[in-house]
Amino acid sequence: MKKIISSLVATLAITTVTLNAADYYASVNGEKITKADVALVLQDPRIDFAKLPKSSQKQVLEQIINKKLLANLAIKNGIEKDPAYKDALSKMKKDLAFQVWQKNEITKHKPKESELTDFYNKNKSKFVVPATLEASHILVKTEKDAKSIIKQLNSAKDKSAKFVELAKSKSVGPTGVKGGYLGKFQSNQMVPEFSAAANKLKKNTYSKTPVKTQFGYHVIYLKDKIPGKSLSFNEVKGNITQMLVGNAYNKRVKELSDKLRKTAKIVIK
Repeated sequence: MKKIISSLVATLAITTVTLNAADYYASVNGEKITKADVALVLQDPRIDFAKLPKSSQKQVLEQIINKKLLANLAIKNGIEKDPAYKDALSKMKKDLAFQVWQKNEITKHKPKESELTDFYNKNKSKFVVPATLEASHILVKTEKDAKSIIKQLNSAKDKSAKFVELAKSKSVGPTGVKGGYLGKFQSNQMVPEFSAAANKLKKNTYSKTPVKTQFGYHVIYLKDKIPGKSLSFNEVKGNITQMLVGNAYNKRVKELSDKLRKTAKIVIK
């Protein structure tokens, strides 16, 4: 098989051109190898073919060339009469018919500006970015241990550095090795007791009393607090458009499906 493929490729004249010039990379007996052909092989829209090494580009093109040559050979040898081919083609046609119909239906639905603003005004509570906290914590098993840590922090000159030191040596939580750092998180993301205590702190301060949760006793250090905000109409207009288009499409699908089901013979085994 390898010798047959090599022989076919050897007799082929490949004309490579720049994509910008003719929107194709090469041709096989006059049949163009396009961006769509390359995309099918790469199967990842994040990969930029033009930025791949020349050796990788050549490998991709060679794969497409072989595929086209063998596909043409199969057609020449009568593959279109094969029952398996006919069955696969029939299924493919139905899938393609649905995809094109779906695209056309979605295109039909274009919400008016008034619909978009009306939805925004009635759902402003949905377009709010919650406050974000950046914090560290020291988790210990007893209230006595937590109070001891707070006492050491109270007497420390560099409280931030001392907090990291104590977290690494005293915290029983998994973040202890990182100085207790929890990263950034939504203000209501943690368990209620922790979130309530963290929200009360000012930037670069720590909890002066132990915070009890189901995990034990915490000493919290708040590094930063970013206030929440309401998103403007222009910031969410695109999202609202997609939402309304999706809702309209789903409604249309349900209406048509319900109607078609009334006269269809459906058997579920």
